Formats: sequence, C-alpha cells, structure tokens
Amino acid sequence: MSSLVGPDEDDPRGKPPVPEDVQEAIRTLIRWAGDDPTREGLLDTPARVARAWKEYCQGYGEDPALHLSRVFEEVGGYDEIVLLKDIPFQSHCEHHMAPIIGKAAIAYLPTNRVVGISKLARVLHGFARRLQIQERLTAEVAQCIWENLEPKGVAVVIEASHACMTARGVRTPGVNMVTSRVMGLFRSDPKSREEVLKLMGY
Repeated sequence: MSSLVGPDEDDPRGKPPVPEDVQEAIRTLIRWAGDDPTREGLLDTPARVARAWKEYCQGYGEDPALHLSRVFEEVGGYDEIVLLKDIPFQSHCEHHMAPIIGKAAIAYLPTNRVVGISKLARVLHGFARRLQIQERLTAEVAQCIWENLEPKGVAVVIEASHACMTARGVRTPGVNMVTSRVMGLFRSDPKSREEVLKLMGY
C-alpha cells in the first residue's frame, strides 16, 4: 500500500496529498529525460504533475449521462434542430498522453423534450477528461445523447489538433483532425444531414 506522505501534505493552501509512489514515478521520468529531480526548480514538480493529471483525467470519476437526467418537456411545440457549436475542449491521447485541443459541435433533433444547453458541453467534457482517441470521443458523446434524450437525430462533429503529431513524430503544426458521428434522422435523411452540417459550418 502506497504512502500518502508528500512534501505538500501540510500545505496551508489545502492541496490534497499525493502518494509517494506516484511522485517517485514522475521523478523517475524526469531523471530518464535527462534532468535532476532534486534541483530546486523541480522539487515540487512531481506533486504538481500528479495533481494536474488528476484534473486532466477527472472524467473517470463521473458519469456524463447524469448531465442529461433533467429534461424539460415544455418546449412550446419546438421540433427543430438544437445546436451548440464551437465548444472548446481539451483531452489527452491514450497513445502518447499528449494534449488534444479542439472544438466540438453537438446537435440533436428533439422529440418532446430538451435538455439545458450547458449539459451538452458537460457531456463532452466528461468524456474528454479521460485518455482518448478522437474517434471514440466523437462516438461516445453521440451515443450518450442518443440513449438518454431519445431524440429523432444526433450529430457530433469534433475538430482538434493533436500534440502527438504537431510537437513530436512528424512534427506538422497547423493540422486539424475532423471526426463526425450522425445518428437517426441525420443519418437516414440526406437533407436533414446536409442541414445540420451546414448549421455547424461543415
């Protein structure tokens, strides 16, 4: 069982302690990269990195579907597309743990109920704050909305830059990846699909 003792355990700012084995793992990485984890500028880095990763991956501790549990049925007969676009998000790729930074557009065609618009962004962030690949992230967001709101159609488009490609490897900045998932009427009806993608800007 790992110890919870760390240099920040009694930090007056109330930061949670970081297990010693987690900090040592980060020190090992610093040494392997070629630096000295005992030098002044890096002394507190292991605890900071550990807490940062807890924050980056806080999506593991939540169920995004819960954000869609409260719906509103008084929609005044509205039965057209509901769209939230240009939603910024950050994730990390599961292959290199490098940042994925981008934006998403989420749309659905309601039946007889809608959800608070901010909840769509919360669903995105719930899945994005995990180790991801963009294709799965796109599919998970769409499937969650499809299963919990039971709309006539769902469309999700994500556009993002991947640091595993821009900052390492092929090192090609300025390149974005676009993924999409359409379900229901947006998949079966070409005109509906064209309409929603046009509203999204694609």
